[in-house]
Amino acid sequence: MRADLILLCFAYVLSQFFRAFLAVLSQPLAADIGATAADLSFASGMWFLVFAAMQIPVGAALDKIGPRRTSSVLLLIGGGGGALMFAFAATPLHMVIAMGLIGVGCSPVLMASYYIFAKSYPPARFATLAALMLGVGSVGNLVASYPMAWAAGTIGWRAALVVLALFSAATAVGLYVKVIDPPQEAHEEKGSVLDLLKMPALWLLFPMMFVNYMPAAGIRGVWMGPYLSDVFDLSTGAIGTAALVMGVAMILGTLAYGPMDRILGTRKWVVLIGNLIVALACFGLALWIDLNVWLSVTLMAIVGFFGASFPVIIAHSRSFFPPHLIGRGVTLMNLFGIGGVGVMQFVTGRLHTDVAVTSPIGAYQVLFVLFGGLLLTGLLVYLFSTDRTD
Repeated sequence: MRADLILLCFAYVLSQFFRAFLAVLSQPLAADIGATAADLSFASGMWFLVFAAMQIPVGAALDKIGPRRTSSVLLLIGGGGGALMFAFAATPLHMVIAMGLIGVGCSPVLMASYYIFAKSYPPARFATLAALMLGVGSVGNLVASYPMAWAAGTIGWRAALVVLALFSAATAVGLYVKVIDPPQEAHEEKGSVLDLLKMPALWLLFPMMFVNYMPAAGIRGVWMGPYLSDVFDLSTGAIGTAALVMGVAMILGTLAYGPMDRILGTRKWVVLIGNLIVALACFGLALWIDLNVWLSVTLMAIVGFFGASFPVIIAHSRSFFPPHLIGRGVTLMNLFGIGGVGVMQFVTGRLHTDVAVTSPIGAYQVLFVLFGGLLLTGLLVYLFSTDRTD
């Protein structure tokens, strides 16, 4: 494994951490700055939407100036600066702005890795390499669970964010020094994201990409904390443990999905079957909403494991991209994946607030049914897509 890819992997650990750590800080943030569950959902949604919006300029930058400068500069300014701003937040608005800035910093990291994989390695290995980077980087999900809860109780959440700001800045400097840009192809064709949008095959993949990450990211990133606290009265430490279980499931799922397209000779049916199981688990959470805490945690772990098909969908779409639009292609798909989560965080925050007025437990049932229903809709469209492997 090259040194630059190891650094990019560590940067992706930070990215995974920042999208998931709010769930275990729901209680201290409520006590210190008055942040409600809706505020946390809005802040998380801001991270995802800003991250998604950045994919278009990031894709162009990867194709034009390469992953070294793109990843290092944005992580330094956005990741380091945003984490430092979060550490000194005094109101929920400060938290929202900081999360948006952190979204800018995290936006190029995974796609810089995917760009290097697509340019420097055989196409048939893309899904496995992409899943490996995603799986190892998802250690950030684990750090954002019990370890973050422990740090918040030991040194305080503000001090923990200062440490993360320093880690982000140091990693950015390392990326600038170590990342090796793939050589530009001579006489490379010109093109833009509009050329990709003219490809009919991709339009059957966009809906699946839009809804695929919603349940796992929404539950792990925001809603499992308030849900387990409100329905089962769990402490911050216990919520951290539950988050750890789901985080491990997400890593194992990513690693399991990686080689499946080569083993089974299909990408389409790997994605279809896995996400059908996720939808059923979401409906199970709604049906048995307050039956047993470990049943709920198990179902959330199933969502995390089988909802980790992100790299397989990216690989499926990658098989349609022309070589000169790889950077724009992978970031376009990432825009749909991350943007879908961002939109859903805003929607679920408002929806939960409205329904919780009359039924606090019913509000979570509505959210889980919504996650499952949207996933089934995406699967229905994806069913008509063209299966393709490398």
